[in-house]
Order: sequence, then structure tokens, then C-alpha cells
Amino acid sequence: MTSTTPPEIAARAESLIPKFQLTRLLNQDQAGRRISLLGTIDSQPAILLAERAAFATDNDHLTTFSTSLSSIKNLGANDIYSWFLAHSKSTSDQPPDLKLNLIYPCTDSHIKKYSAQGLRVVTETPEIYASYIRPFMQQKREQGRLNWVFNIIEGRTEQEDVIYREHGDEGFLLLPDLNWDRKTIPSLHLLGLVERRDIWSVRDLKKTHITWIKHMREKLLDATVKLYPELERDQLKLYIHYQPTYYHFHIHIVHVALEAGSTQATGKALGLDNIISQLETIQGGDDAGMADVSLTYHLGEASELWEKVYLPLKEGRKVELT
Repeated sequence: MTSTTPPEIAARAESLIPKFQLTRLLNQDQAGRRISLLGTIDSQPAILLAERAAFATDNDHLTTFSTSLSSIKNLGANDIYSWFLAHSKSTSDQPPDLKLNLIYPCTDSHIKKYSAQGLRVVTETPEIYASYIRPFMQQKREQGRLNWVFNIIEGRTEQEDVIYREHGDEGFLLLPDLNWDRKTIPSLHLLGLVERRDIWSVRDLKKTHITWIKHMREKLLDATVKLYPELERDQLKLYIHYQPTYYHFHIHIVHVALEAGSTQATGKALGLDNIISQLETIQGGDDAGMADVSLTYHLGEASELWEKVYLPLKEGRKVELT
């Protein structure tokens, strides 16, 4: 699937990569095939994420990394996020061997997210959720971090990439995730975004939403196999992140062959079918839901939730969200 981003936007996005100046390596993962670099573009902070077969991570190679790229092609741009295909060598007679994501300008939260850090397992009870996590989510939503999501929902960006859409109070849309190169089927990664803004995460799902969730599941699967006829429904898996990266409800649709890295691991990903089953069997009326159960997941030690909520709770200190 090829993006039809307006040429002037694509040209601007593509001009940013050679201007990237390395500050430091944040992380490397997936057996050394993915690196996260912190740097600057025109004196503003930026994060550059890149994937390939293997990366040399000595400082000499990293310093010249962004200027060594050729044939940079923008796939899309939305708010502070841009994504590209590129060649790591000067020759361009072969298919691009790099997938790049650029976050510019980036925030301290982005830097923490992509930095190497220790992990902690936490259990979020209904009481912890109501007292601390829900107010934390409210703060994040008020900081404008969902602008890129609202750009898509309101039709300002990425409309050429929308695969399927239903409008209305229970509307939703399907489009490629920015981490997919949009052509390699075994690594397919799509995103289902809901239009409604009252469901921030899996915690907001209730028994009354079961019919709607099942409808979305069927439509997302149908639209995916229709666009990619080489796929069958049982080659796809649907999951939800908790904690999610951003607090607007969304569903990940991926090929079962996609390497199950940390984003699909236990402690991060919840299978959509398992959530539906849990909602169907939970005790209570239509208003009973995922806010009434305890959820166990992992957090990075540099994350705000660990530093502001769970570490103080562990040490018996007062939680300060401000």
C-alpha cells in the first residue's frame, strides 16, 4: 500500500533526515536490528528509529548514520510523526533496506520510552486505577498528545491510507500502523482507531460494549483480508495494549508471523478475543467492565507511571501526579 501524501509535505519530511545530528544511542533491540537514536534537527530534539538486518552501534557509525542514507522516501507525516523507506548505501538499484520513523520535535516522554531501561511488574487494582491511573490519563489527554489521532479521525491527514471506515457514535477506521513498511505481508501491522472519545483504554470497556466490539472485530478482519487476498482470517491476531502508548482506544491487527517482540509480550498485549470473553463472563449488569478487575503488566523504570505512582506506592510515599 503506497501513501499519497501531498508532495510538499513528503518533501519537507524527507529533508529532515539528513539534518539529524546524533546526541546519543537510546536503545537497540530485536537482536540488534532496531536502533533508537536521540538527536537534534535545527536545535530541536528528535528521535530517529531505524530497522534493518543488523546495525553497527559504535559511535563512529552512529554519528554518520543519518547522512549516509540515500533515496529517502516519505511514506507519511502526521503532527510530530513521520515515517520513511531508505537505502543504507549510495546505490539504489535494490529495494530499500531501512524503515525509519522520525519523531520531531520529541518530548522527554518519548526519550524515556525509547531508552534502554529496567522493567517492573505491577498490579493495577480497581482502586489504584480510580485513584491514580485515571487522573494520570486525564492529564495526558489534556496535554495535546492526541493531536495526530484527531487529525486522522477528523479527516485532516492520512485519509488516503484509510482501508475501511464506519462513521457515527460507534464509528471506527482501519489504516496501516506507522511501524509497517506497507508491503511486507508477514510483518503486516494495521491499526483500528475508534471515532468516539469517551473510551480511552481497555479500562473503559463494559459489558454493554460487547456487541460493538464484536462488530469491529469482524469488520477489521473482513477489510484486511479483502485488501490483502493472500491472507486468511486465521493468519491475523488482534490485541490491545495496556498500558497503551496513547490514551485513545485502538486495536492492533498483525500477521501471526510478525516477530513477537516486547510490544506483543505478556505484560503489554491483551488479546481482543480474551477481553471479549472476560466481559461476557464478568459478574454484574451492563455497566460492569474492565475497570472492575485487576490488571498486571510491566512498566519501564523511567516511565512516568513507575516514577510517579508505583514507586511511591511501593515505598509507602504519597503519590504526586503534578
